[in-house]
Amino acid sequence: MQLEYFQMIDAVAGFDRAGQTIDARATVPMESPIFEGHFPGHPIMPGVLLIETMAQASGYLVLALNRFTRMPFLAGVKEGKLRTFVEPGAVLDITANLVHDGSGFAVTSARIATAGKKLCDASLTFRTMDFPKPEFATMMRAQAERIGLDWETE
Repeated sequence: MQLEYFQMIDAVAGFDRAGQTIDARATVPMESPIFEGHFPGHPIMPGVLLIETMAQASGYLVLALNRFTRMPFLAGVKEGKLRTFVEPGAVLDITANLVHDGSGFAVTSARIATAGKKLCDASLTFRTMDFPKPEFATMMRAQAERIGLDWETE
């Protein structure tokens, strides 16, 4: 996980096209400039970055399901619950399931756990649009490959 670059997902642990689900993993770094201010002497992962982590896993799910033909942009967060503090070094297991896709929007249900303990969950809404530039689609495919998302298989 590289917080400063908003690269929240380290690896895809599983992608199930038929089940419309993705499992990903990330490890919160032991040190980051984020923790210098959140909070000095008591570093915890900002809740908004946990939401971003769920959004990125969900985004990769939507990208894979539509075979990188449209880009999902986070448009809404509903029923977001942050259940406990997340400290540096925590290994995060992220799961997202597609709830709806159509009419230019996608909705996912996402959650993060560590060692089987639920940390947070939310319903996330995305606006799906054509990629603004072909280079952006190419970069997103490269990112997906870097984290091990095998989106081309059935």
